[in-house]
Amino acid sequence: MLNRSYLTCLLALALVFSSLSQANTVAGTNGVVTSRSQIASDVGVEILQQGGNAVDAAVAVGFALAVTHPSAGNIGGGGFMVIKLEDGTVVTQDHREKAPGTAFPDMFLDTAGNVDRRKSLYSAQAAGVPGSVAGMLDALERYGSLSREAVMAPAIRLAEQGFPLTEDMASDFARVADSMSAYPASTAIFTNNGQAWRAGELWVQSDLAESLKRISDQGRDGFYRGTTADLLVAEMQRLGGMISHDDLQSYNVEWRQPISGSYRGYDIWSMPPPSSGGALVVQMLNMLEPHDLGSLGWGTADTIHLMVEAQRRAYADRAEHMGDPDFYPVPLAMLTDKAYARERFSDMNPEQASRSEDVGAGNWPAESTETTHYSVMDKNGIAVSVTTTLNLGYGNRIVVPGAGFLLNNEMDDFSAKPGAPNAYGLLGDEANKIEPGKRMLSSMTPTIVTRDGETVLVTGSPGGSTIINTVFQVILNTLDHGMGIEEAVASPRIHHQWQPDIVRYEPNAFVDGAQEKLESMGHTELRPGGYGIGDANSILVRDGVMNAASDPRNDGGATAY
Repeated sequence: MLNRSYLTCLLALALVFSSLSQANTVAGTNGVVTSRSQIASDVGVEILQQGGNAVDAAVAVGFALAVTHPSAGNIGGGGFMVIKLEDGTVVTQDHREKAPGTAFPDMFLDTAGNVDRRKSLYSAQAAGVPGSVAGMLDALERYGSLSREAVMAPAIRLAEQGFPLTEDMASDFARVADSMSAYPASTAIFTNNGQAWRAGELWVQSDLAESLKRISDQGRDGFYRGTTADLLVAEMQRLGGMISHDDLQSYNVEWRQPISGSYRGYDIWSMPPPSSGGALVVQMLNMLEPHDLGSLGWGTADTIHLMVEAQRRAYADRAEHMGDPDFYPVPLAMLTDKAYARERFSDMNPEQASRSEDVGAGNWPAESTETTHYSVMDKNGIAVSVTTTLNLGYGNRIVVPGAGFLLNNEMDDFSAKPGAPNAYGLLGDEANKIEPGKRMLSSMTPTIVTRDGETVLVTGSPGGSTIINTVFQVILNTLDHGMGIEEAVASPRIHHQWQPDIVRYEPNAFVDGAQEKLESMGHTELRPGGYGIGDANSILVRDGVMNAASDPRNDGGATAY
């Protein structure tokens, strides 16, 4: 029998669906793909139908998103990948951008010692050394089954022949056109001869097609050396950026030990640093495991209070302890330890909100919103969870002339100054300061959940600092509240990140009376966040069937066969 709180949750979801398009949800037994672009998801299934595995499909989707979702899909950015192989082994790949060799800690401070946010976000110096191309090609070489030419062919076709713009894309291009006006190559692509693009018009990207062909023909050297590299470095030199030929040629992908944890008999697999997401998700789940959220109910004051208090403590730890592990000794054993989580949560008052100013980082006893996420799974159980980004939407807004792709503004994800918030309001310190060759801290959290070695959930999200909490809630919705993938993804979300001490919430995130009770408990800064926390394109496996949903918060699509 359904409990009362779950029925309340279903009523809340009904209200959401009454005002928004319903999630695109599909089911299949051979393979499924869900992403921010229906065209890119279709490309993934096309590759699966050609006999490719989930890694082949994921790489094809990644290159297709560089064409069909330019605000975040990219070859000029970076990201993370979690792969569960057929034998159950889980591997994680870090293709995060790196600071150029001439970067230095104070590079974004003005003469008064304050952070120049314009410089850290919208200048050539804001760009880190891109890692997406190296990451996708390396994953394909290690775990794919098809040729580079085969998996890149759909993206090249889409760029060369074009595709009709959606209303969402056309309006988004119009929104950012003014911010690109200083860069002729950007204006040439994102306006139609100086006029706004309209939905339905054919959008062709010839320069990007040529860049993709060079990668298809030459592999890594088609991007990090030769014509494309020359074009990128020339633009850096013209605009005072820092990326050099040496930076491009020396870029390396890192295969890292995955973050692993357990929650109510399920195994959680996610990204380690320089992503902060995996450790924080495991830490928050460890804090909540002693509490019966299923009985407390979705959207109730008691459940949300526990979630917020876990988020508050985990994000405080993020600010103090997280950075690139190649430069800073991140205490992962501490952060993912169940005993540490219990100790960290021991001062939680079930009847009263904590104050963030009273909550510091813990010690061992004695994240653009225009990131994008996609999930892929094949009939043999190989699952791939990928989150990739330019940081803010359209990165630093600079298209490389002649190469057709946007550059990232990931350098803003470093701590430009201890205690100074980045574009998402996140704080950082020594662990995440700018250093040459260092990877900036991220909130990206591609995640796979298994049970007895079998895939249960593949999830992740964009959303800057909200990414971690989006993944956290999709996991709670499926494992604690018993939701199917459509409900788990569409369910309204809340977000707290330690500082500022505010709980953001989407419409209908609280059951009746919950908001008033939360306020009486001391959660006085409850602020509507609109319907836009995350974009969790996810896969849930039940009874041997792969069920995939694209998040109804944005355009997107899921495809299965």
